[in-house]
Amino acid sequence: MPVYALPPPPRASVAIEGSDARFAVRRIFCVGRNYAEHVREMGNDPEKSRPVFFTKPADALVPDGAVIDYPPATTDFHHEAELVAAIGVGGRDIAADAAPAHVWGYAAGNDLTRRDLQARAKDSRSPWDMAKGFDNSAVCGALRPVSLAGHLAQGRIWLSVNGTVRQDADIDQMIWTVPQLIAELSALVTLAPGDLIFTGTPAGVGPLMRGDVCRVEVAGAGSVTTTIR
Repeated sequence: MPVYALPPPPRASVAIEGSDARFAVRRIFCVGRNYAEHVREMGNDPEKSRPVFFTKPADALVPDGAVIDYPPATTDFHHEAELVAAIGVGGRDIAADAAPAHVWGYAAGNDLTRRDLQARAKDSRSPWDMAKGFDNSAVCGALRPVSLAGHLAQGRIWLSVNGTVRQDADIDQMIWTVPQLIAELSALVTLAPGDLIFTGTPAGVGPLMRGDVCRVEVAGAGSVTTTIR
């Protein structure tokens, strides 16, 4: 057994619906520009868009029901409702038609974003890390196993703030489906069990304030609620 100079950090994980077991998380991959209306909302052309991949640290995960602080270094803190796919079988260069067999389950997620930092990063052609990968930025509800619920190709995805719906779409509006995203991503990196993929957000992203209660629900994948302090 190795001897560590400092105690190793706790292993990041997410809950599993209907189980006391937890899903250990290895990496978090996120997808940008995957709903046409959101691509237009951000000032880009969906006809010219390829999936944009970025990452968040695993310890940025936030569970259902958590109360989190409004993050520092921003005055434009945004919500982004997402379907999350959890990888159960790893691989490299996975074909799209084989990709569903690599998915362990699905969850509702919220890709929290410091939009002003992202805008500055875009303007200077700098990485998005501090706009996307900050503390408590990866909200993820309990995973619903494929073995119980099957695969998701359509279904309502919506987000409300204090009971008012702000985002409302269907996951069949994704430009790149979950199998296509797995194929594209696995051509760039080797996927492994424990990887999460936040698959992109529909139009309607907007600001969160202190005191807001934000809820995301994805048909077939459950829900997740977060309060901003």
